[in-house]
Amino acid sequence: MTLRVLAVASECVPLVKTGGLADVVGALPGALAAHDIAITTMLPGYPAVLAALGDTRPVRILADLFGGPARLLRGKIAGLDMIAVDAPHLFGRSGSPYLMPDGQEWPDNAPRFAALASAAANVAQDGLGQTRFDLVHAHDWQAGLAPAYLRFAARRVPSLFTIHNLAFQGSFPAASWGLTGLPSDWLHLESALHFERVNFLKAGLTQAQAITTVSPNYAREILTPEYGCGLDGLLLKRYNDLSGILNGVDYEEWNSASDPALPSGFSAQDLSGKAMCKAALQRELGLPEDPEVPLFANISRLTDQKGSALIIQTLRSLIDAGESLQFVLLG
Repeated sequence: MTLRVLAVASECVPLVKTGGLADVVGALPGALAAHDIAITTMLPGYPAVLAALGDTRPVRILADLFGGPARLLRGKIAGLDMIAVDAPHLFGRSGSPYLMPDGQEWPDNAPRFAALASAAANVAQDGLGQTRFDLVHAHDWQAGLAPAYLRFAARRVPSLFTIHNLAFQGSFPAASWGLTGLPSDWLHLESALHFERVNFLKAGLTQAQAITTVSPNYAREILTPEYGCGLDGLLLKRYNDLSGILNGVDYEEWNSASDPALPSGFSAQDLSGKAMCKAALQRELGLPEDPEVPLFANISRLTDQKGSALIIQTLRSLIDAGESLQFVLLG
């Protein structure tokens, strides 16, 4: 019997990506299909998403979704079954999914992503035509309110909440709770209140039936004060519901032997093409094209959480020791 899952996220490859969250959301449907799990993924209807989806069909009209009309549009891309929340007053804007062009957060991020979660709960409890959903899989704080909305739904669909990065929690002034449409007396320390603020991620952690993280190690780390980002106590209470599942990769997409973006393919069995790739990178960046000099590369967000300070410390140690090296950073 097929398990039908509604996944809710703020980004998904190949439609929109700012980080690893999008890779996971885009890869899971294909990986789980072999296990008789069918995933439909709901995303905000950013302009790029609507443009990439192309031909879609409306499957639900929402007369008022947090201040304006919205349509739920269903379409397919790269084998993915998608639903886009077409709400121009919330998502029809330039800039990143979360930030204005000047780098500041959109001031209405609370209602924007509350709307995404609300739409997901709406679809989950009623289904879409012949499709009835057995589970909602909510990803990170942007979908954190989905399990909360399901708590008060007529049809109680179970939910799974995945933490991709605990440091980003969707924290907003307490007054923003009134915008969610959830019961006013439900905002408390056991639900979504955290340091006198509304915390979307905490709402997901408290209301989902199960919680996963992106690796077994991360599941253990976030139970400590050092890495728990203020939520380690809550996570300890939910220890029996918490699992760490190591993020995988799509081996078809991330295959250095057949990647058309590389100047030469290589594999673990034949590394000869890697020297050509190194030389091409050196030329592109204006580095001396020396095959004997080691070339180090780091692709990361520039934050202590990713070990930036350790990289600087290590580079200084190598340089002080008189080592000849090249270093490339994409941040």
